[in-house]
Amino acid sequence: MPYCDQSSNGIRIFYRRCGHGSTKVLLIIGLAGTHDSWGPQIKGLTGAVEPNDEEEAPTETVGGESNTLGEEVREGDGIEVCCFDNRGVGRSSVPTEKSDYTTTIMAEDALALLDHLGWKNAHVFGHSMGAMIACKLAAMAPDRICSLALLNVTGGGFECFPKIDLQMLSLAFRFLRAKTPEQRAMVDLETHYTKEYLDECVGSCTRRDILYQDYVKAISSSGMQSNYGFEGQLNACWTHNMTSKELETIRSSGFLVTIIHGRDDIIAQLDHARRLAKKLQPVARMVELHGAHLVSHERPEEVNLALMELIKASKSKLEPEEWSHLAESESDEKRADKYESKRDTDLVT
Repeated sequence: MPYCDQSSNGIRIFYRRCGHGSTKVLLIIGLAGTHDSWGPQIKGLTGAVEPNDEEEAPTETVGGESNTLGEEVREGDGIEVCCFDNRGVGRSSVPTEKSDYTTTIMAEDALALLDHLGWKNAHVFGHSMGAMIACKLAAMAPDRICSLALLNVTGGGFECFPKIDLQMLSLAFRFLRAKTPEQRAMVDLETHYTKEYLDECVGSCTRRDILYQDYVKAISSSGMQSNYGFEGQLNACWTHNMTSKELETIRSSGFLVTIIHGRDDIIAQLDHARRLAKKLQPVARMVELHGAHLVSHERPEEVNLALMELIKASKSKLEPEEWSHLAESESDEKRADKYESKRDTDLVT
């Protein structure tokens, strides 16, 4: 199994690689999520469904210099992604002290993984808590970032609290009482997806039925997250904060940013994502889609299109002002029409 061992602190980070190419993408998942939560994006970006962990990472040579990644990508080259389990979940180490979980510490895990892979830099995409970690990584090592995508991002402290209403109170109560995979699955579905999406019919079943079976199977095989891991990752969210200096580093480092958010997200409030996008002007582009916290699953085509547009714009050295105002009025329908189910190779040239 592929692990990144941090000899300095004994932490082991489990990861998977998929796809091939000089364009590298690091995917950072959110609270309680595991690497396989990125399935729709892995398939959309690389066309691959199986990991290539056993293969040696290729090193390209451009102009006589090693180019494991880099912006100089040969025509027709593809994308390789790496997704991983954050500390505290899945197959990665689970420290028992809350102080071992902060978004800064977890960004250091991600940076160590980049070093382990031999990637000079990468396009870094994070979801929810993973987007918080991605922000810290971008501020910590801006020279390692080709572009930054923040999906359903929120802030630390009280900003990471969901909107409090009867629906959320009911879900929170049921979540705390969930002791079995079946109970946890029902709560997770209602928390992460819109009712409209769950009630859609797929053949003779609803998406709720299909996702329920998938959730139960996944939780049963990997086990429910330990209390140490869950409470530690909650601590990372609660203590997260981006300073003015860190935000300025992201604004001034020369890479483009996309912030993608579901309008119906009841976990990460849309207003925070909008405020963050304003703080990161002129390098940030805001993309709002119909969907909930897992908009990456509800609207994979539109999300993947936005991510591939970010990669293409970064490679073409698009000016930040042009990027931040790109397609501001574009509708979900128009965005979906633009998406092609098969990856167009000119997006990575």
